[in-house]
Formats: sequence, C-alpha cells, structure tokens
Amino acid sequence: MSVRHILTSAVLLALFALIGTTLVALIHDGTAERIIENERLATLRNLNAILPHERYDNELLADQRVIRDETLAGGQPVTVYRAFRDESPVAAVFATVAPDGYGGPIRLLVGVNVDGTVAGVRVTGHRETPGLGDPIEASRSDWILGFDGRSLGDPPLARWAVARDGGVFDQFTGATISPRAVVGAVREVLVYFAAHGETIFPSLAAPAGDAPTEPSEEEPDE
Repeated sequence: MSVRHILTSAVLLALFALIGTTLVALIHDGTAERIIENERLATLRNLNAILPHERYDNELLADQRVIRDETLAGGQPVTVYRAFRDESPVAAVFATVAPDGYGGPIRLLVGVNVDGTVAGVRVTGHRETPGLGDPIEASRSDWILGFDGRSLGDPPLARWAVARDGGVFDQFTGATISPRAVVGAVREVLVYFAAHGETIFPSLAAPAGDAPTEPSEEEPDE
C-alpha cells in the first residue's frame, strides 16, 4: 500500500470519527433535558409508590440530603428524601443499597414514618437471578409488601431476618440470599433512623426546656 493510500485512509477515518462524535454530541445535547426530566419523573413515581403524594405537601425531590454512615449501604452515600405536611415531618425515604445481593448490589427505597414504622419498601435496581431472586420486585410478587407497617419492635430486632436465619420473613424457594440482603438493608435503615431520626428531622428533638432532668435528691428525714 502506498503512502498516499495510507494518508487517504487516515484522513477518511478521522473525518468519519469527527462526524460521529459531532452527531453523538448533538443528540446528547438535544435529549439531555428530556433524559433528566424522565429520570426525575421515574424517581418520583418510585417514591410515591411507597409514600403517596397525598401524605406530603413539600417538594420531595428537592428536600433531600446525603448521609454517609458505615452502618448503611456498606458505607456508601445514601440519599434521604424528607416528606413534610404543613411543615410537620411525615416520613423519610432512604435510597439505599443492599450490597450483599446474589448478583451484586440491590438498590432500594425504604420509607420510614416518623413513628419508626415502615412506610414501604421498593427495589429500584438489581441483578438477581430471574425466576429465583427477582420476587423481591413488587412487579413479581407481593413479598416486598410484607415490610409495610413493621418496626424495630415488630418483630423484635433479633427476628429481623429470613426464616432460615430464625427470622419472620419468608425466603424464596431456591433463593435465600436475595431476600436476606433486602431484610438486612431494611433493618439497618430502621436502626439508623431510631438512632439518628432527630438529625434528619431536627424538629423531632425535644426542646431544651423539655429535656428530662435528673430527679433532685430528697431532703434527708430529720
């Protein structure tokens, strides 16, 4: 092959690469806003699946904070959406991860009412085995609805596990790892909220004047 042919091929290749890159950039620019809006709506649909919009009146997607705690999501950042109604806290929804799924991390939304009960749980992303582990999805079975209304006292903390581990939650035939990971993630969110709910909703903290005080020592009998 002559030098002329090599140069011609190189120029044509560069030209095609430039045209391709330009087209991709134009398509991306033209669809970026739509993609962002679609993602926003999809997130809101998932949130409303466990926390109906009638229950809150603030901008749920805008009122969020990111927390990082080694007891949550394997230490990964967790976004928490805060719901209020008439400026009173209603619930917090944790976008957390169960890092120990069979096929990898399982992404979850875990809603916790201010009284510590579970508002709802939904799986938003996973790679569990189809037909075995995927009943964790609400579209595949009603297993995930079994968390609704539960709390750290119902069942007791020691029984927040699948049946094979001595807990009250069912596992699936031929698949224990997936439900075990989800139960563990929900449990750790409830434990976190019980310990740090006042950090998420500062208004839940007792006013300084209402703080319990130590009883005064009784006067000695004369």
